[in-house]
Amino acid sequence: MHAHVRRPFVTTIADDPREHYDGQDDGRRDGFDRIPPQDPEAEQSVLGGMLLSKEAIEDVLELRMEAADFYRPSHGTIFAAAVEMYSKGDPVDPITLGAELLKCGDITRCGGASYLHTLVQSVPTAANAAYYAEIVQEKATLRRLVEAGTSIVQSGYAAEGDVEELVDAAGIAISDIARVNQGEDGADIGDDFADMVDELVDLGQNGQAMGIPTGLVDLDALTFGLHPGQVIIIAARPALGKTTLAIDFARSAAIKHAHRTAFFSLEMGRRELQHRVMSAEARIALHHLRGGTMSDTDWDRFAKAQPRVSAAPLHIDDNPNQSVMQIKAKARRMQQRKGLGLVIIDYLQLLTPGGGRRAENRQQEVSDMSRQLKLMAKELGVPVVVLAQLNRGPEQRTDKRPVLSDLRESGSLEQDADLVILLHREDAYEKESARAGEADLIVAKHRNGSTATITTAFQGHYCRFADMANT
Repeated sequence: MHAHVRRPFVTTIADDPREHYDGQDDGRRDGFDRIPPQDPEAEQSVLGGMLLSKEAIEDVLELRMEAADFYRPSHGTIFAAAVEMYSKGDPVDPITLGAELLKCGDITRCGGASYLHTLVQSVPTAANAAYYAEIVQEKATLRRLVEAGTSIVQSGYAAEGDVEELVDAAGIAISDIARVNQGEDGADIGDDFADMVDELVDLGQNGQAMGIPTGLVDLDALTFGLHPGQVIIIAARPALGKTTLAIDFARSAAIKHAHRTAFFSLEMGRRELQHRVMSAEARIALHHLRGGTMSDTDWDRFAKAQPRVSAAPLHIDDNPNQSVMQIKAKARRMQQRKGLGLVIIDYLQLLTPGGGRRAENRQQEVSDMSRQLKLMAKELGVPVVVLAQLNRGPEQRTDKRPVLSDLRESGSLEQDADLVILLHREDAYEKESARAGEADLIVAKHRNGSTATITTAFQGHYCRFADMANT
């Protein structure tokens, strides 16, 4: 921070620090008739510094300051005009800026040409402009917080609309304030080339996925893992292994790679999921684990696996009655408190619509939820894996292999998803199949790459899928 001396606040616009224009209040009092957070002296110092030096303008812009950060609308107008002139390469000083404001018809409501000279006189040097800009931004953030809080209070008292939507809107409003002025700065293209080369070497030598690895080598080779903002749908007929595959993704993300994973299970209970995770991780037959008939060897495997499973950042939520908005709110809180790498929802057709408004039909409900899931993935910046049921189409065909059109109830699922994996097992339909123990992961949609069918081993007794090369 620059050392500074606060100068006496000088104003020539109006005696009332909230200022009036054409006899109209600017409407910036809050609901309790108190003046919102502000620092008019800092605002004047920012503008005065900008009128003294082009470097001061650059310093202020580097902080991503905006006209809306100023409490006084006249100051915001002056700031916007100065930035516009600077962007055109025009000199910015009281004379040129006054001419620009006069041309735009804003000079009078900005205090006249004399006020621009007053701004210059209010600061001894332009060197501290960035410091004053930070003060102005802090006050602007406090005002936004007051405005959001007042809006939340008013919404709560009005009680208009669905409660879930109001809570979700409140969370978004607060999150938006937290993100103000937190954007990352850019960099020259070559600044991180060394990191990119390391990633390419690792990818080539170790087969590491750039996103969150699924744990299946061939699938990771095709998709490069699960990426932030993606919606990944795993779809199949009942009892073909959707949850098992989702648990594999969760184990790879949380246990093997330490990505915090939130598993929202609307079908299975917490203990049942724990059994399946331990069965897969320790290679203990699920029926032995659940039935209490584990051998000494099983107990040894359990003891070896327990520390890494217990320490894994895998959060299980088995509330059976949840909407997308409720899940998003929970995921957002988790992200803010502990971080979040992956969200898994089992499964789509069990989600409640939420939102208070009844859709015309189930297809519209699923379409709405599909869009909400995509927005959730983008807002949270994490991959969202969603399990979904297929309709009876595969069972009614001679070829039982599923296709995209078998997704139940809505084409929006196909439209909104970045990756669609259809699960197929021949031995589920033909007990004597020559492909017993095999499963096809049909990547039917891949927004960022090619589609393919990946054959894996289905080790149902261990509740896991595995690469064919490892069986």
